[in-house]
Amino acid sequence: MLPKDREKVLDTQSAWLQSYIVSSEKQQQLYKRTLIVIVISQIFGGAGLAAGITVGALLAQNMLGTDSVTGIPTALFTLGSAGAALLVGRLSQRFGRRPGLAAGFLAGGIGAIGVVVSSLTNSILLLFISLLIYGAGTATNLQARYAGTDLANPAQRAKAISMAMVSTTFGAVAGPNQVDVMGEFAISIGVPALAGPFILAAAAYLLAGFVLFIFLRPDPFIVAKEISDAQSKTNHLEKSSNLLSINRRGIFAGAAVMVLTQFVMIAIMTMTPIHMGHHGHALNEVGLVIGFHIGAMFLPSLVTGFLVDKIGRAAMAIASAVTLLASGILAAMGPADSMAVLNIALVLLGLGWNFGLISGTAILIDSTHASTRAKTQGSIDVWIALSGALGGVISGMVVAFSSYAALSIAGAVLSLLLIPIVIWAGIHQKEKSISADD
Repeated sequence: MLPKDREKVLDTQSAWLQSYIVSSEKQQQLYKRTLIVIVISQIFGGAGLAAGITVGALLAQNMLGTDSVTGIPTALFTLGSAGAALLVGRLSQRFGRRPGLAAGFLAGGIGAIGVVVSSLTNSILLLFISLLIYGAGTATNLQARYAGTDLANPAQRAKAISMAMVSTTFGAVAGPNQVDVMGEFAISIGVPALAGPFILAAAAYLLAGFVLFIFLRPDPFIVAKEISDAQSKTNHLEKSSNLLSINRRGIFAGAAVMVLTQFVMIAIMTMTPIHMGHHGHALNEVGLVIGFHIGAMFLPSLVTGFLVDKIGRAAMAIASAVTLLASGILAAMGPADSMAVLNIALVLLGLGWNFGLISGTAILIDSTHASTRAKTQGSIDVWIALSGALGGVISGMVVAFSSYAALSIAGAVLSLLLIPIVIWAGIHQKEKSISADD
């Protein structure tokens, strides 16, 4: 490109960016358009996430001929998710949400294709490498919740997060229900049946990536950064730097809420099927309890988002702690043979996680600056992924050496740490400050 042509391109970019900086109406139009694109991509992303995870352990078991490796796919998903969260966050910070999220979903699609190829070639090494790459889709699916908030004002942020989570549910529910259909399709084209859901996962992740790459324009994060830079020039820089230093407590609090709720939720959820099996519950009963739990994790999101924006981040973070406390006590003290008690306990567990993720995400966004926001979000999502993995590992040890009741009580007590953390961070006062500034 000639220097004059490059200057024309830069002038054009500057002109359209300026049009968004000066027009709050255009900002809201882009905000709504971004939400639509995110919702569509999340439906595909949810299908890719759920379809593969449903049979990952079974595929590894089938290829290796042993039960001892069934936990490896989950571990690889988690490690891949943690690494991808960091990379997607860095990429989004530097180049924008569009390339960052699109690259993450496309990587997840390539990983799913690798799983299918490994089943055809019976290559265990390729299977494990592919599962690691496939984990990028999980991380991207979670990070997409941030994109809808880039141009949202503080009173819209939690609702934007919740819309992304609800749309993920549609795909996550549809994906596992296509396992048998995709298994038959796989057999018809000469692929092992258990690899069939990964064909769906590959198509879903690739579609999610293409939707974001093609339609997420203008990039909401780039526009938000330009708006923030313009505001910094008109405001006192000293005040801006003071706000950044004060918000470090908010960043810690938001991260702690999400990490702790993820740890507690994964720990109790992981061992619930084992606990039910030890007390004579059939596989379909286990599926029913876990199904209600997953529904409670995502379906209440729109109401949760409204509450987080309406009554405050601090109140809902504390509600998360109280709900997880009730879940742990009920799971520990209730009759192990009662389906009703187990269902209520696991619904409360999912609901407490939902409260924590949405309120914690909103606290984090409120407490970060556009200049470092995406990078910070990616780094924290790494800790969320790792806390889930740690919760899963520790839960097995606790139950092996003690009991499911002890695990549930420990999770309940641990969740109460959220209350002093939120109070220490002064989130309630921070919300008043943000409202006053608006």
